[in-house]
Amino acid sequence: MDLLRYSASRFPAAHPRHPFRTPLRRRFVAVRSSLSLPFPEQKAKYYRELEAAVDVVERACRLCVDVKKSLFSSDGRILEKNDQTPVTIADFGVQALVSLEMNRLFPSIPLVAEEDSAFLRSNNLVGSVVDVVKEKATLGDEVTEDNILKAIDRGGKDACVFGPEPATYWILDPIDGTRGFVKGSEALYVVGLALVVEGQIVLGVMGCPNWHGDCSDNSSIGVQEKRSSGSGIIMVSHVDCGTWTKRLSDILTIESLHTWTRCSADSCQMVEEACFTIPESQTWKSLPLSGLLDAKTDSENIGEGNILLLSACCGSLCKYLMVASGRASVYIQGKKATSIIKVWDHAVGIICVHEAGGKVTDWEGSSLDFAADQTERRLIFPSGGVLVTNGSLHSKIIGMISPNSSVP
Repeated sequence: MDLLRYSASRFPAAHPRHPFRTPLRRRFVAVRSSLSLPFPEQKAKYYRELEAAVDVVERACRLCVDVKKSLFSSDGRILEKNDQTPVTIADFGVQALVSLEMNRLFPSIPLVAEEDSAFLRSNNLVGSVVDVVKEKATLGDEVTEDNILKAIDRGGKDACVFGPEPATYWILDPIDGTRGFVKGSEALYVVGLALVVEGQIVLGVMGCPNWHGDCSDNSSIGVQEKRSSGSGIIMVSHVDCGTWTKRLSDILTIESLHTWTRCSADSCQMVEEACFTIPESQTWKSLPLSGLLDAKTDSENIGEGNILLLSACCGSLCKYLMVASGRASVYIQGKKATSIIKVWDHAVGIICVHEAGGKVTDWEGSSLDFAADQTERRLIFPSGGVLVTNGSLHSKIIGMISPNSSVP
């Protein structure tokens, strides 16, 4: 059985006068050997961390699938947060599960995540979260109401203060695309987990339980089978080791084929021939490229001066997944005056796209600064917005975007 070596130091209490700048500390912890990664351990400095992240994300995906099965038959499962974003037991369950498991394995590394327990407490839903987490946690007897609340708040807004120096921490998006989660089986949603080490994103895992179609047509390890749509995928990435996908159904079944498929961004070099995707909350006409190109959603009616706009329901991470897997050439998101861009919507997607040969910057071509929010590491402030491409088109599109453009 594979082992993780991590020291037994406890997660330190946060204090404004003692900002986090934590090294990785190791102790012996077992993870499942069936989750072998597609590259050798000696090539990946954070192999054990990635192995553990894959394990917890796939269990989080199973939690989501189980909750979704009862979503439309159980009262009280679909809720509204103060910002009117739909949130379910799955959001809190995933955050609690990931926080519990990663704190057990890596007690010195803090967590930046989306939820805190205040909403859960006020709606008397702690018991429901305990029930769904207990089934997926490694140590189910430790899943108590008190531990669940502490685990959720470990990733909450007031959990820790980092300070201006480069830091090491996990970034979790429990469910990116919650609106899609509650819409039905056709809408995509993603569980995303990334590790930042001394300011650099070094690994990422995205789980999309209802991803449709084949992972990729690129080179693969092992025997690749054509599967029916909707079996879901896990996408993994490690710095300098590439981006890879595997059928979630392969991981969830005992008879896993151990098949990993390497991902590559597409090779499109003409903006007019590119497939674009944009946020569901924005329109093509609100983006600066609309003054130069018209967007069509029907591939049969693409003419001169038109681009193909692909629909992909809900959060940002599924768009990153599309670019990293070669399904889309470009994802463009405008910065809006009415909302702030959050780190969990982008961190794991960035490393997956970069390691697949793509590129991610703001609209001026600068890298996204994950230390711009010096104390909480929760916000990013891209100039204009975020541009994600296959790499080949990046400079061309930057040149077409006015640096003064904005999205209302």
